[in-house]
Amino acid sequence: MATSTTTGMAYRRAGWARIGADWLAYAAAPAFALMALVAAADPTLMLCLPQQEVSRFGAMTVMYLLMSFFHLPPWLGLFASIGRVSNDH
Repeated sequence: MATSTTTGMAYRRAGWARIGADWLAYAAAPAFALMALVAAADPTLMLCLPQQEVSRFGAMTVMYLLMSFFHLPPWLGLFASIGRVSNDH
């Protein structure tokens, strides 16, 4: 009896972990986009930036934009699935 209860709890924990991983995948692209905006708005806020380089579109902004683009697939899949659901009617 204890084994089935333990197994059920493990499945529930795995379900919650999967939900958390999905939400984390959706949070990555907007977080990197926000960091790119902050880096572009005030480059002096970046702690690792040398004082000589104050370009708005410096390496940090480009890196954050690239990271945002690399983390777009979950959003693209979500938008594609919404289009399929609405077209089925």
